[in-house]
Amino acid sequence: MAKGEKYKAKLTPEQYDVLFNSATEAPFSGEYDQEFKPGIYACAACGTQLFESGKKFDAHCGWPSFYDAIPGRVKFHEDKSMGVTRTEVTCATCGGHLGHVFEGEKFGTPTDQRYCINSLSLTFTPEK
Repeated sequence: MAKGEKYKAKLTPEQYDVLFNSATEAPFSGEYDQEFKPGIYACAACGTQLFESGKKFDAHCGWPSFYDAIPGRVKFHEDKSMGVTRTEVTCATCGGHLGHVFEGEKFGTPTDQRYCINSLSLTFTPEK
């Protein structure tokens, strides 16, 4: 079975392309870029909770940005696909591509990290 095949029926073609073909949505097009209500962001494929809204910030980059993930919920992989070395972030449960994490830049956050995440890879559940 191809990577992510069991999730194909529940995802839109665009979500599947991002999560399991490592595509990137266009900047400023994502549903969650400017969402700042309290709640939890989860993997759109498997439902694993990944990010807390309290760790989300507006990096003005066009994608939802977080300064930390829920411990143990994401994995990191070296990505040399665009001619530069980046760190890819994937869901620890299903392996779906979420985006990338950038370090060493001054983001004014507690970690000085920016998890640049595709909205299409996420679902959001507001706090009740």
